[in-house]
Order: sequence, then structure tokens, then C-alpha cells
Amino acid sequence: MSGTQKTRPLWDPPIIQRALIDSIKKLDPRIQMRNPVMFVVEVGSVFTLVLYILSLGGQGDAPSGFILAISLWLWFTVIFANFSEAMAEGRGKAQAQSLKAARKDVSSKKLSEPKYGAAYELVSGTSLRRGDVVLVEAGEVIPGDGEVIEGVASVDESAITGESAPVIRESGGDRSAVTGGTKVLSDWLVIKISANPGETFLDHMIAMVEGAKRQKTPNEIALNILLAALTLVFLLVTMTLYPYSSYSVGTAGQGHVVSLTVLIALLVCLIPTTIGGLLSAIGIAGMDRLIKANVIAMSGRAVEAAGDVDVLLLDKTGTITLGNRQATDFLPAPGISERELADAAQLSSLADETPEGRSIVVLAKEKFDFRERNLLAMHASFIPFTAQTRMSGVDMNGKEIRKGSFDAIEKYIADKGSFVPHSIQAAAEEVAKNGATPLVVADERQVLGVVKLKDIVKGGIKERFAELRSMGIKTVMITGDNPLTAAAIAAEAGVDDYLAQATPEQKLKLIRDTQAEGKLVAMTGDGTNDAPALAQADVAVAMNTGTQAAKEAGNMVDLDSNPTKLIEIVEIGKQLLMTRGSLTTFSIANDVAKYFAIIPAAFSTTYPVLNKLNIMHLASPQSAILSAVIFNALVILLLLPLALTGVRYRPVGAAVLLRDNLLIYGLGGLVAPFIGIKLIDMFLEFAHLV
Repeated sequence: MSGTQKTRPLWDPPIIQRALIDSIKKLDPRIQMRNPVMFVVEVGSVFTLVLYILSLGGQGDAPSGFILAISLWLWFTVIFANFSEAMAEGRGKAQAQSLKAARKDVSSKKLSEPKYGAAYELVSGTSLRRGDVVLVEAGEVIPGDGEVIEGVASVDESAITGESAPVIRESGGDRSAVTGGTKVLSDWLVIKISANPGETFLDHMIAMVEGAKRQKTPNEIALNILLAALTLVFLLVTMTLYPYSSYSVGTAGQGHVVSLTVLIALLVCLIPTTIGGLLSAIGIAGMDRLIKANVIAMSGRAVEAAGDVDVLLLDKTGTITLGNRQATDFLPAPGISERELADAAQLSSLADETPEGRSIVVLAKEKFDFRERNLLAMHASFIPFTAQTRMSGVDMNGKEIRKGSFDAIEKYIADKGSFVPHSIQAAAEEVAKNGATPLVVADERQVLGVVKLKDIVKGGIKERFAELRSMGIKTVMITGDNPLTAAAIAAEAGVDDYLAQATPEQKLKLIRDTQAEGKLVAMTGDGTNDAPALAQADVAVAMNTGTQAAKEAGNMVDLDSNPTKLIEIVEIGKQLLMTRGSLTTFSIANDVAKYFAIIPAAFSTTYPVLNKLNIMHLASPQSAILSAVIFNALVILLLLPLALTGVRYRPVGAAVLLRDNLLIYGLGGLVAPFIGIKLIDMFLEFAHLV
């Protein structure tokens, strides 16, 4: 996979150094208040520090060494949580440096009129605004995002996409968008600037990887609310334990009241500190993985939605097939020579800028040497291809030549009082049954024959669709082909369904109908005619090479302009949700296990009978409490690599995923504290630290 970012080692020394400094800066209570769980831990750290200072004057409620140890480890708990977030942010900031190098303030040729040859003035690239028109010539850097309105040139986009091979950008069609910071290698382009300074895709990408504009997603907010609610519940429970302990001691006349230090330690071990400390890092790391895939997400909501997608709408050409269908044969109607058909097919394709139209022109040249036509002498008027008509053609010398899909030509000649011969219908069906695409050519009311276009399904795509199916995701192929061709390719590719002869209106209707069933829909697109459907889809990935309308309608932009990236985006989204779910499961199970260690120890001085619940045979109540607090801090640090790299993605269904989560992270969360706390207790006893 190409990409702007180089993969950095997980424990990159410069990132660690920066994260250590940032983790101290994040102790600012104004920052901690954004995370209710860790804010409570920080407040507890302050209280225990005060209790330690009081103990030095003989007013402590526990031995000063014990209070100091608890206080230090509570501070470490907060710092480790800050460190996990700072590490995730630091990796993004490091990646942003190469992107910033691509953002240059260049001298730009601002045109007085939107056309080549118009007078221009040299201005700073940062002074350009949306709607300004500039001329960029060979060797010059494109000053900002824009749309090519005139010209064609090869462009080096390696600074943005990581691909060393230049790409063609030209006016019209779906390859008209250009990105600021890229370089024109040949010829010239007249570009209409589409974004103000600070609003370009490069600026947006830098902000995203640095975390400057990252907002919490709905799922993250919901989980934060749950964690805050649990924290509040345990806070209220802990507050009631002190008077309850005082009452019990006063009534029984024996035992000791539980100390405030122990209650604070108990509270910190009861609340879900593990997931509270890692939650932000998980979200930032998920965005980091998306950036590495060269995808700009306009919001974290889109990434999460990708993880919950139920239906994928995929364009056939370029996604399921290799794209650029090639004309391979001319199949003439009875009484028509192949040369006559090729001649008419080429004429009707001269205004067709699609790869298919161009391939017809090339095939006619190769077979019959049709070159250098004198179009002026023919008085030709060209009819360009559109998605709505699914036809192109030419009017010349009183003739109307049209080339298009079978249905489009059938309707066209029916309007003229004619019909498609049975032989042509049979030829088109035969071509379609073999997985190729038939285009019909007509001259006025006479059908001249069929042009065969060959499509090749990408290797390995069938296996990818099988993986998606195992995850419960339905795949739908969208194509402008006739139903027979669509059915043949759909069967070969292994998609679940297909939409043939798709128009923009039909795409939009399909998405709305699917969403009405309560399902989330993802799709890709690059053209202006894709914009309505992209705007409606829950996850809409626009190609960077596509039109500005498509990019503005989508909530993600693929800088590589690779339509198959949608599958990878879904996997990244699912990995993000899997990681958050797995660590949440571990955290909750982890807390349950800690209760067995700390609760008997905390109240053994008030209720000595609770010592019988010391099933781990911990050395002493103080050792048990300190061991639990130390484990509570260290587990955040130990789980940080998993939070940053993510749980290994596997294409499994929701039921299997839930089972595995409960077995691995649920059971693991229950067992780990028993082992960890016992080992720490043994070390503390061996070192005589308690």
C-alpha cells in the first residue's frame, strides 16, 4: 500500500521523549476534567499527597510510608494514562512533519480571466481565495486545491500520496481535481482554486494527524458517559463506607476505622481506570491508521460508521474489475461490413471521453487505419456521452450516428419508428452472457452492429467479498451495464447483489431504501453525478482525483484514488471498534477481579472476619492494597501497545467476535489481576517495602 507516511517503530525514542513531557503537561486539571475517570484519580492523588504531608506532623490516618507509596502510584496512574494519549498524539505529530514539508508558499500566476493566455500577476499562494484562477506551468507547484478548467498535464503527487508515478490531470471528466503542494511536470493547467488558505485537504490532513481538530465520536461520548456514571456510583458508595465503618467500630468497641488513604485507593481500583486511561489513545490511534492508508476523514464519526457498515456499494469499473474496459471486437449486423461498423463506431466515439470510448477509437485505427479525419468538411456536431443518456454520437451530413447501451439505442430508434433486429439482440445477449459489455451502434433508424467491450475481474476480489460476507456485510455492485453483463460479472466476482444500468437517481434511491431498513451504507464515487449518493451514504469515500462536488459531498477522501480502498476503510473502522470493545471488556473484568484483592484487605481492620476472603493469601492488608494500586497503574502501560496498534483484525461475525472477546479479554481480565497482584505482593514482601 502506498502512503505519505512511513511506518514508525512503536517505541520511537523522540516520540517517547515528547510524550513524557506532554504527560506531565496534561496534569493540568483543566485538561483532566475532559476525562472524568482520570480526573477523579488525580483528585485522589492530591488528597493522598495532603494526607502524607499531614502524617509527617503526626496527624496521618496511616503510616506515612504507606500513604506516600499510595500517593505516588496514584500519580503514576494519571501520568500513565496521559502518556498513552500523548504517545498516540505524538505519532500523529511526527507523521505531520512530512506533510508540512509539502505545504509551501509559492509564487502563483493569478489570471485576470479564466482562460489560458490571459494576463496574470504574480501573487503569494497564501493570498489566493476560493474562486481565484491561476496558471501553473511545467516545473511549478500547484498553490492550492482546485479544479482544472483548461489544459492537460502530468502531475507529480508523490508529496501527498507517496506514489512516485506521475498522474494525468485534465479539464472535464473525473480527473480534474488537483491538490495543493503537488507539482506540474509537463504542459500547463488553468486551475480554479476551490479552498481558502487553511482549508485545503493538506491542511485538514495535518490537523487530523496532529489531533488538533479531533472530536470525540458518538460511541466515544456514550462510553465516556457510562464511565462517568460508574465513577459517580462508586464515588457515592465509597463515601458511605467511612461513616459505616465508624459506626461499626463505635458499636462493637473493637477494630479500627478504615483510613481515608485506603478508601481513596479502593475508589481508584473500583472505577474503570484501565479503559478510562486508554480510551482517547484508542480513538487517536484509529485515526492514525486511517491516515497511514492515505485517507482523510472529515470526522471520527465516519470512521466509526465504517466499522458498523452493513452494505457496501461498489462501482464495478476500477473496483471489482481492472477498469478501462477495452473494445476487442466489432460484430456487424447482417448486410453490414465490419469496416462500416468500425467507421460508424469510431465517429460516434470521438466525443466520448470515457476509457471505453477511447478504446473504440483506437481499435478502429488499428484494424482499419481510420486516422486524421477531416471533421470540418463533415460539418460534424458531436453528442458527448452522459450517464443519463448512456449514449454518445455525431450528427453529420444529415446523418445521426449513435453508440450506447442496448436499452438506450433501442429506445432511441424506437422513437424514430424502428426497432432492433433479433440478430443484434441475440449478439448482445451472447456478449453479455460471456461477461463482456455490448454497445450497439445505429445510423438513423438502422442498427449497424455491436461493439464488444471486455472487462476483467480483479484477482483475489472474490475472496475479499467472501470475508465481508462472513462479517455480515452485504456487497452490491453498481454498474451502467445491462442486466445480463452485470449478472455475469457479479457471479464471477462473488458479490451478493447488483444494480444494473444505474443512474444517479437509482443510486440515491437504493441508498435511501437500504437506510430505511435501519442499515448503514458505504460507497465510493468520483464524479459529479455521484455527489447526491455520496451525500446520502453513511460512509462516503470520494476519490482525490474526482470532481470537487464529489469531494465536498463525501465524508472521506482517498488520496490514492483507489476505489478498492473502501474495503480497507471498513476493516480499519471495525478494528477500531474491536479494539475499544476488547479493552472495555478487559477493563470491566479486570475491575471485578481487583475487588477480591482490595475489599477484604480494606475492611479487615474493621471486620477481622473478612481475612477469610483473602483467597490470594496476600502478605498483609497494606501489601494487598498497595499491590492492587500498583497493578492498576501498570496495566494501563502494559495495554498501551495494544491500544496503539489495535486488536488484530479478523473477518468474523458479531456472534463469534463477542464469544472471542469474552473468552480472551473477559477471561483474561479476570485472571490477570490475580496473577499480577500476587506477584507484586510477593515482591513487596521480599523487598520489605510494606
